[in-house]
Amino acid sequence: MFEVSVKQHFDAAHYLRDYNGKCEVLHGHRFEVVVNLKCEVLNDIGLAYDFTELKKHLNDILDNYDHTCINEVAPFDKLNASSENMAVSIYEQLKQKLGEFATTLSSVQVWESPTSCVTYSP
Repeated sequence: MFEVSVKQHFDAAHYLRDYNGKCEVLHGHRFEVVVNLKCEVLNDIGLAYDFTELKKHLNDILDNYDHTCINEVAPFDKLNASSENMAVSIYEQLKQKLGEFATTLSSVQVWESPTSCVTYSP
């Protein structure tokens, strides 16, 4: 089994509705997102998945959040902009972009800080 991972970042602000703490107030992060794909079979040139293509797909998604208030970007205008919800949303969007490949999207991590992250893997 092969696992392919890429990491990208974006800068954005968000707040947590009904949190009753400091994070309920607008604040910013340099979010880091790590995507992991699993693959059992390599393609004709010996790749599980092209890093460049995976980064492009991820950047297409993350560009929607970069330098925004995430709470103003769908679906977070209605859904709480937690790292948990962001991980699920990024996972679902990326899964659509990947289409039908032998590669399987196994997880998405969203890091809010160097010491705090959420991993979503259905």
